[in-house]
Amino acid sequence: MDSVARGTLVNLATRLLGVALVLAITTLVARIGTEAQGAFALFTSVEGVLLALFSGLGLALARQVSQRGAWPRALTGATVLASALLGVLAGLALLALSTWGPPAYRWLWLLALAAPVLLQAPNLQGLWLGAGRMLPMARLALAPPLLALLLVGALALLQRAQLGGVLLAWVLAKVAVGGVLVAWLWRSGRLAAPDLRALRGEAGFIATIGLTNLVALLNYRVGLFVVERLVGLSATGVYSIAVVVAELLWFVSGSLTQAAYGRIGRPQREQAAALTVRVMQLGVAALVPAAPLLWLLAWLLVPRLLGPAYAASLLPLALLLPGVLLFGAAGSLSAWFTHHLGRPQVPGQVAALSLLLNAGLALLLVPRLGSAGAALAASLAYASSVAVLAWRFARSAGLPLSALVKPSGRAPWAALWDGLRSVASPASRRGGRR
Repeated sequence: MDSVARGTLVNLATRLLGVALVLAITTLVARIGTEAQGAFALFTSVEGVLLALFSGLGLALARQVSQRGAWPRALTGATVLASALLGVLAGLALLALSTWGPPAYRWLWLLALAAPVLLQAPNLQGLWLGAGRMLPMARLALAPPLLALLLVGALALLQRAQLGGVLLAWVLAKVAVGGVLVAWLWRSGRLAAPDLRALRGEAGFIATIGLTNLVALLNYRVGLFVVERLVGLSATGVYSIAVVVAELLWFVSGSLTQAAYGRIGRPQREQAAALTVRVMQLGVAALVPAAPLLWLLAWLLVPRLLGPAYAASLLPLALLLPGVLLFGAAGSLSAWFTHHLGRPQVPGQVAALSLLLNAGLALLLVPRLGSAGAALAASLAYASSVAVLAWRFARSAGLPLSALVKPSGRAPWAALWDGLRSVASPASRRGGRR
């Protein structure tokens, strides 16, 4: 198994490359116009809702691999079948929304046709997530945006880079990667006849994870939907840039959490709790200097790369960053409840609280402050939810709340790095093997 330190670097590099590819596509769309960018942001947000709703399938695979240490061939087959069937059902709902919903969602028919294959690759990544193998996950994560960028680049060279073509390229890239992955698993003998009984045994876990991740995703995106309804599609396009830039902060803390995910799930309670705290502290410590630097880079680059209209995203970005920084602590704390305790309902409950706060405050503030109101609502909701989640973790792990905010012993950076190095050391890995 990859060490936490090495896995973090691989994961961080993957996320940075991935966001560079997505930002390149976003730049092309943003130059088409603010309304096109707003439509693209809503399209990808609805795609995110779809993936979040069925993400429990992938985490069920990850949990099986992490706890049993074997490739679950029959459960993999069941996941492929379930992803296809659920994709068909979701596609029908998306087709109805694109036909009878608001004009901003008219392009969702593309997502509807792709849904049965679109779900495959994200869910099957759980096979490598549970084993802590970051390199295969990196290939799966980078292939779709790379292929999409190549297709969009070709359209740009042909001077055909309009919104419809970009969305088609985006969907085709996701479908191609999902189809190739399923074909490779089949030909390599890693798929067996679907074991629907095993899948039914995980049904409660899968449903809870899906609802939890759906609520969490809506928590991140509810501001976009509120801005579109109350202010308009053009304002949504500008605000979406603030959201995209602010969430870059999570690549650092998220990479660390994902690399440590398999170890947090191990049964040794004290070790898992200690690692959870170290990962949380190191992630937040890295974000503190990163946040103002990120805003400064956005101030320098966004209006020049995307156009003067997007300078209006800088104020919402400044209001978003404090909450996004604090919310960087949520990933490792959620992993403790989901992967170690098998209680995904806890982060789900906290995410639901955050969503209610976010949506309520956005509906109150957006009519008065525009997109800045949506950013302020999100920041307040994120900070509140992290405080509640930290309190619940401290109670569950039997730790004082102060242990989460103040590393003991040496200076914070040295203590945290020492803790991670000890977990990733060869002696620790030998002791952790089962």
